[in-house]
Formats: sequence, C-alpha cells, structure tokens
Amino acid sequence: MRLDADRMRGDWRRRMYAAMGPTAGNRLYYASVPLLAVLWGGNWPAVRILLEELPPWTMRAGGMALGGLCLMVIALASGQSLVVRRSQWVQLAAAGLLSIGGFNILLSFAQLAGPTSRAAIVTYMMPIWTVLLARFLLREPLDERRRLGLLLGVAGLAVLCWPLVRANDFPVGLIYALLAGISWALGAIVVKRFPVDAPAVTTVAWQLMIGAACAAAGMMLFENPTLPAALRPETVVAFAYHVLLSQAIGYVLWIKALSRLPVGTVSLGTLMVPPIGVAGAVLLLGERPTVADLAGLLLMTTAAFVVIAPRKRLPEAG
Repeated sequence: MRLDADRMRGDWRRRMYAAMGPTAGNRLYYASVPLLAVLWGGNWPAVRILLEELPPWTMRAGGMALGGLCLMVIALASGQSLVVRRSQWVQLAAAGLLSIGGFNILLSFAQLAGPTSRAAIVTYMMPIWTVLLARFLLREPLDERRRLGLLLGVAGLAVLCWPLVRANDFPVGLIYALLAGISWALGAIVVKRFPVDAPAVTTVAWQLMIGAACAAAGMMLFENPTLPAALRPETVVAFAYHVLLSQAIGYVLWIKALSRLPVGTVSLGTLMVPPIGVAGAVLLLGERPTVADLAGLLLMTTAAFVVIAPRKRLPEAG
C-alpha cells in the first residue's frame, strides 16, 4: 500500500508539472538559458585576449583540460560518481568531439582570421542548424513561438551577412565560424537523442577531457607546446574566466537545460550570446560594429526572448 501511494503521488506530480508547463516545473531551466548566454557571451573577448599570447591548439588543450579537471573535483567532492557505462562511451565521445572539441577548436581559428564580433555573429547560425536538424532527426515540432523565433533569427543573420555578400567577401575565418556552428548543432542532436545516464557534471567533465585530448593532439602536431615566460595579468584573468565560467559551469548549464527543454528552444535561446559577445568585443577589444551588425543583433535578441519567455496560462472558466 505504501508503494502504491508513493507511485500515485509521483504520477500526480508528473501530471501537475506537465499541466503547468515551463512556467512551473521547468522555470529554473528556462532561467538558466539567459545565464548561459551571459557566460558564453563574455567568453568571446576572453578567448581573443588569450589568443594574443597563446597559440590556438595549446590554449584550447589547456582550457578544456583544466575545465574538465575542475568538474571532476566538484563531482568527487559532492559525492557523485565519475563512472560512465561502457555502452554509452560512444555517444559521450561523439558529443564531446562535436559540441566541445570541434566547436572550440574551429572558433579559435575563426577569431584569429577575423574580428571577434563578426565571428560570434556568424557562429550563432548554430541555433538555426539545430532547430532544423531537430525537426528532421528528432521530430521536434515547430510550434508558433519557435517558428517566430526561427524567422527572427534568420532575419537577423541575413542582415548581418548581407554586407559580406554585397562585397563578395567571405573570408576563411567565417567559414571556420560556420563549420563551428554546424559541429555544435550536430553535438546538440547527439546529446538530446542519445543522453548519457550520468550526472551532468560527470558527463561534461569527460566531454571536456575528450575535447582536450583532440586539442592536445593538434598541439603536438602543429605547435611548439611551450608557454611564455610570464603571462599578462589580463591574460590570467581571461584564462580563469574561460576555464571556470565558460567551460566548466557553462557546459553544465547547457547539458541540464537540454535534459529538460526542447533542443530547439535551448539553442534559439542562446541567440543572446552574440549581442553579449559583440558588446564585450566593443568594450574590451575596441571593435566597432556596423549599422548592419546592430540591426541584426536586435533581431536575434528578440528571437531569443520570444523563445525563452515564460508562457502565460489563461485562467480556466468556471
């Protein structure tokens, strides 16, 4: 009888959260999306500062490895296991290679080849790729809000890219940025379609270590893995931000949000990252966005708020 009562209470809670929707059961997960955007947006100027003193493969190998180690320490200190089922290592490695390893490495070269603000803008075609891939590969429906967010996001990206099309100038850095967005989108689909049965901290820790291994291989092949004698103070601060806030905490928020929200909603919500990244590039790097940049960013920010704003439930009649 006790088990039946507990089961009935559990079923009642699930029905209650389903009825209340994202404004109740998933409110914290929706709130994590703008926080994630702030952490990742601030990472764009941080990475550009790092690349002024560190070569790209070395910087990514060190950042991802230290981020993974931080999460492992947190997991062990909180009593969580670092064990992952042997049968789930394939999807764990695939997600780590795509959404962390490939994404971060490609972005380093995108930022080296062009302005940070423009790289951030073009990379964030990734929510568009993710929503489209989720529609065809995961059969996620495109409800009215996601359709509107998708249209606004596409419009924003079109406004941003139009000057490049008119000038017939699409530099290699933007190709890297496009490939990074596609890599991220594929990784998000893998995470959503083949979730790993392990705590989010454990999952992200191992994915960061997998990405670090890829970057370390590139470091050994293409670079002289030596550090400068002394790093500038701003480089040390940027590296701490990159490791702790962007890599460690940011990816945990991403995995947790994906576990409870539609992949299209989470990905479109991160369209707030480019405006924050561009603002950081202006304030910290001295870059100056064009009118087209500002118009496109306005559209993309609007798209993000359309997707993540809580739905209002109408009171029932009677």
